[in-house]
Amino acid sequence: MFGQINSSDKDRQIPMSGTYQVFLSFRGSDTRFGFTGYLYKALTDRGIHTFIDDKELQSGNQIPPALMKAIQESRIAIPVLSTNYASSSFCLDELTHILHRSNSEGMFVLPVFYEVDPSHVRHQKGSYEDALAKHEKRLKHNMDKLQNWKNALRQVADLSGYHFKKGDQYEYKFIEKIVKQVSKEINLGWLHVADYPIGLESSVFRVTNLLDVGSDDGAHMIGIHGMGGIGKSTLARAVYNSLIADNFDGTCFLDNVREKSNKHGIQHLQHILLSKILKEKDIIFTSWQEGVSMIKEMFQRKKILLVLDDVDDLKQLKACVESPNWFGLGSKVIITTRDIQLLLKCHVKITYEVKTLDNNDALRLLTLTTFKGKEVDSCYKEVLNRVITYASGLPLALEVIGSNLAGKGFQNWEDVIDRYERIFPSEIEDILKVSFDALDKEVQNVFLDIACCFKGYTKRYVEHIIGAHYGYSIKSHLEVLVEKSLLKLNDKISRFEFHDENNYRYIMHDLIEEMGKNIVKSKMSGRTGKA
Repeated sequence: MFGQINSSDKDRQIPMSGTYQVFLSFRGSDTRFGFTGYLYKALTDRGIHTFIDDKELQSGNQIPPALMKAIQESRIAIPVLSTNYASSSFCLDELTHILHRSNSEGMFVLPVFYEVDPSHVRHQKGSYEDALAKHEKRLKHNMDKLQNWKNALRQVADLSGYHFKKGDQYEYKFIEKIVKQVSKEINLGWLHVADYPIGLESSVFRVTNLLDVGSDDGAHMIGIHGMGGIGKSTLARAVYNSLIADNFDGTCFLDNVREKSNKHGIQHLQHILLSKILKEKDIIFTSWQEGVSMIKEMFQRKKILLVLDDVDDLKQLKACVESPNWFGLGSKVIITTRDIQLLLKCHVKITYEVKTLDNNDALRLLTLTTFKGKEVDSCYKEVLNRVITYASGLPLALEVIGSNLAGKGFQNWEDVIDRYERIFPSEIEDILKVSFDALDKEVQNVFLDIACCFKGYTKRYVEHIIGAHYGYSIKSHLEVLVEKSLLKLNDKISRFEFHDENNYRYIMHDLIEEMGKNIVKSKMSGRTGKA
């Protein structure tokens, strides 16, 4: 890239809507079957919806309405200024209209000077001087049009763009630079994070900083872990969006890994990954082992951005991201899971635990979900605090309850919250219970014992009392519950206790505790459904 981006370039807002993402303006006889054709293919292969005029215009003095409409409905324009570009009045009219949209509506213009010196375009020298001289003879009675063309050429030459000169570089590498720049400008692959991304900014900052620490010979890997409904996927999407413009050779956000793997198998995950990164649909392999070989072979020299979201089985990691050296230098791999042990088994050294929201952020999320940004009357304060206490900082619970309260009159709020406190909401239980259902039967029973009787007791006491029933296996059972984010060891002890790990207390989120008690109620009542 040459030249400096002026302040207007930096502040320009690219239109977010439009039929096309990119409009190509070019002289067909110069570059249609060469550079512009290759650029068009590279853009479309990257998934960028690009307009190219596939017919050489033969007659007439006006740009056809279809071309004017395409320019008007495109977000970015790439004029390919080649040797004979200025000899076409159609190209000059296109360029004039493109720059008018740039000045009035913020259309992003990325000029490519293909075997043409930008100074010749700016000052109309060489072939551009000759072409404009011919136009001048033809336009004796329309000198305003000629002056508009000259102004457009001067303006486009002042923009930051790309200059290609044969013999200086490979053309395909030059095209790659343009495609990466376009991808960056349109935020290709940007994901919806959340309706109300509360409390995310600091977590995104920490995770992206941690991703700068890692393997020097392969991918930088990080595991994001925490209990169900706490916002691991939301954080992963926000981090993905913050990184996606960083010139990766390929990007993939593979969501719902647990669900996809259970329904379709591990090979399905590998197929999505290979197809997304390589931009190819017809990829065939006969076993997950062959899929591993293809991933290692195809990605070893590629800089990629990959998220595996909601992993719950070591096989999923072994099939897709077992080692950092599977990927090229500078790659970023993010794994979200409820089970920190999976990360350790796959040698993911850097981890980040997602914490519950503090009361201030919880109140912001709840009021935004409930009132959609409208001013909140003070009479709601007490009942809002009841919800915050009930949800205990879990974003899932705040959003579920807030959505159910939205639009209801104040007189109905107490009834709704009373019902939540009596009957555990299925929308929350279904998410939290995934971790419980994955446990062995005996570990499930240990969890239920703690949820009903021993929450808040010291490690020493729990191991002694429950261990009398389960024997030496109690320690490993408790470790599994901690690893699955169902249980925590709180190291805050009273000043009267010795600072010994055995004095740490087992704690769990209030809603996980309620889930456990609800499961026991269902068993005791002899029903298989929810209490």
